[in-house]
This record gives sequence, C-alpha cells and structure tokens, in this order.
Amino acid sequence: MRAVDNAVGVKIPKNARIIRNLLMGAQFQHDHIVHFYHLHALDWVDIVSALAADPKKTAALADNVSNAPWGGTVYFKNVQQRLKTFVDSGQLGPFANAYWGHSAYKLPPEANLMAAAHYIEALRLQAKAARMHAIFGGKNPHPQSLVVGGVTCVRDLTPGRIAEFLYITKETQDFIKNVYIPDLLAVASFYKDWGAIGGTSNFLAWGEFPESDKEPDSLYMPRGVIMNRNIGGVKMANQARVSEDVTRGWYEKGPARHPYEGETKPLQENPAYRPGDGQYTWFKAPRYDGEPCEVGPLTRVLVAYARGHKDIKPIVDNVLKTLGVGADALFSTLGRTAARGIEALAIGERNQAWVMELVENIKSGDTQTYEPYDMPDSGMGVGLNDVPRGSLGHWVQIEDKKIKNYQYVVPSTWNLGPRDANGKLGPVEESLIGTPVADPKKPLEVLRTVHSFDPCIACGVHVIDPDSNQVYKIKAL
Repeated sequence: MRAVDNAVGVKIPKNARIIRNLLMGAQFQHDHIVHFYHLHALDWVDIVSALAADPKKTAALADNVSNAPWGGTVYFKNVQQRLKTFVDSGQLGPFANAYWGHSAYKLPPEANLMAAAHYIEALRLQAKAARMHAIFGGKNPHPQSLVVGGVTCVRDLTPGRIAEFLYITKETQDFIKNVYIPDLLAVASFYKDWGAIGGTSNFLAWGEFPESDKEPDSLYMPRGVIMNRNIGGVKMANQARVSEDVTRGWYEKGPARHPYEGETKPLQENPAYRPGDGQYTWFKAPRYDGEPCEVGPLTRVLVAYARGHKDIKPIVDNVLKTLGVGADALFSTLGRTAARGIEALAIGERNQAWVMELVENIKSGDTQTYEPYDMPDSGMGVGLNDVPRGSLGHWVQIEDKKIKNYQYVVPSTWNLGPRDANGKLGPVEESLIGTPVADPKKPLEVLRTVHSFDPCIACGVHVIDPDSNQVYKIKAL
C-alpha cells in the first residue's frame, strides 16, 4: 500500500495513518510474544528437566521474578503433571523436536517449570492478542482493510470497537510488562556468555510508525544505518543505496541491481546444489552500499538507542544494568533476543497513545479514513517500513496504468541472503562463525542464533511452476 500510495501521489488521512500504526503495533505485540515463547524459548528452556522441579520452590521463584496473575504451588504442580503426561505418552506435541537433556541447557529445573507454565499461558494470551487485527483489519496477520489511499474500516470506528481494541492492547501490554520482560531477564541471566556469540557487523532499519505525514522525521522507531558496529556513527538510511546480487542464487546472472531495475529470472535448467559451482539458494543477496546488513528488532533498538530515543534508551540501559553487561553485549544472539522484548514494551505503551489520538480526532468530528486518487499513466513508488522481523521494502513501476515491474526485499532476504560476488557473507552466515557446538549431532547452539533472527523462508522465496501451478519442494542439504 505504501509503495502504491507513493507512486500515485496520494496523501492518506491522519486517521488512516493512526489505524495503520495500530494494526502494525498490534502485530509487534503479538509477534514478539509468539517468537519468544513459542519459536525461541525452547532453545534455552529444557522442558523435560521441569519434571524434576519442586513446585513449591518454583512458586517462590515465580513470585520473585514476575507479577503474573497466576501461580502458587498447586498451579505449578498441575502444570508439571500436564508435562509429565506429554512425556510419558512419548508424544511431546508442541514440545517435540528439541534436544532435551542437552549439555548447553543451563536453567535449573524450577526455572524450566516456570518457563514451561508461561509458555502455556502465552498460548492463551496470543490468541486474544490476534483479535486486535480483526477489529480494524478483518484478520490476522494479513489485514483486509488496507487500501491505496488509506483504510476501509471507517464503520468500525465505534466506541465499542475502539474500547475493545484498547482493552486487548492493555491486557497484552500487562503480559509483556509482568511476564515476558521478567522471563526474558531471568533466562538471560543464565546465558550471559551469549552476549559474545552470534553477532553481525552492519545494521539497517527503515523505521516504522509515522506520527505525522513527515517521513522519516516523525517515525516512532527511527530510520538509520549503522556500519561496523559504530553506534556513534549512525546515519540516515537511503533506499537508493540498496541493491540485490544474484551471484550465489539460482537465477540468471547479471550485475547487482537496485530493486527498481530488479529482475527475478530463475535458471532454466533444473536447479540443484552442486558442490563447487557457488550457487546454493533461492535467496538474492541484498546489500546497502555493497555491504550486508542485519535487519530486525536488534537493528531498530540499536538505531533508536544511538539517536537517544526517549522511550527505548532507558529500557536498554535498565536491561544492561540488570544483567550486568556492557553495550557490546547487544551485538549478539542475546542482544537480538532482548531487543524484541525491549521494543515490544515501548511499542505496546505507544499503541495506547495512538488509540487515544484516534478518539480525540473522532470527538472533533474527523472520521475520514480514505483519500480518493487517480491512477497515473505512469509512475514509480517505494514503500519502506519495518515489520516485526525487520526492514521491508517494496518498489513498483507503473506503465499504461499497469504494473511494469514489482520487486520487494523482505527481512529474511536481508538476514538469510547468501554470499555476494565479492564473497561477503550474509548476516546469518556471519553470525554463525565461531559458534561453540558441544555436540555436532545436536547443534542446539546453531539453532539459538538462527532462531533469534525469526527466519521466514516463505516470506523471501516463492517458487511455483507457471505452467502446471505445481509448488516445488526443495530439499536443502
């Protein structure tokens, strides 16, 4: 929508801007909770170990760590029994496919039981948080109310629906403050050595949440680029400096191109991994001024911290102080995981302020959510934003009122992209160099870093046969 808004030259109403922010803010709250508990926590938490925990000691630990509305010896004993039922059945369900008992797990049994209980509670909470998108967007995670020129949910701006959204965002924020952040700090305190593992060098954020029509100046999460970990040298990011290299991908070869001139032409011969030919992926290799860049929560927090963000900087300083680590620990798997919680906390608070801004506009009689526009014969547009996984850019060219070329560079393309023509590693590749692995047959340590990026291969690669409509399945060895 932002790319086409830009191409046709439409200026969306302020209510549309606020509602887009609310939908994105809801996605950040929901996505970060799901990632921490359901996609990443079990890289640090040994579920089977929780069976050896003392429920009474676990209750005392939980009371000391968090302000959760549930707890007590009986509660944790019941959770433990549910886990035992899973284990005894030999069918671990959501807890399957992990390396239980691995030597790299460091949490005591009571901490594992507490985390397992909160994993279950987070399942309930995230289902409720997903409803925020439905209120103004129709569905989660792909809202149906976004259109060029604004949003279509003007009839949903009723007191009841606005109050429902506010109630859920507050309830979600309470979970973030009272459970997620305490759990994050508690787990991180046992893994402070990971503050020196899994880091990268360069960071790019397009920024997100415009608070006026002046972008990028008004972005709540600011735009910026940091090279060689030089936080003091943060600069404004410019989309004109982006290119994509296809040297290592299964695409027809050519020079690195800016997305406006981008081509997506798969090799005609059957693509396969062949040792020695240098090609090993369907991902392109995005570069900023020729350099690979990490995108995502860590980048956004680093850029905000570097710019002295009034909400982000105090939270970062408190986290570093609580863990007793320096700012260098941010450039790591631990820092990447902590950054998600940091920005979830800040954005969750801001989401409530945007609700009240919307209410004030409506009270004043302003209910406009859409601005009409005329499709030009030709045009070019770019849409830049930051989604929970990281920096997202869409580029469109219009000719004869139709799409001539459309390219997008998504977060997982930035993070999981391959080497380029100059042999420079992609961010995930770089982050894995030097990772200590206790058991090569059970590479838990590798999973910790890869999962910290929240990879989504399906976001970056779509492979389909245009003739048969058959979806290909590619096995990566």
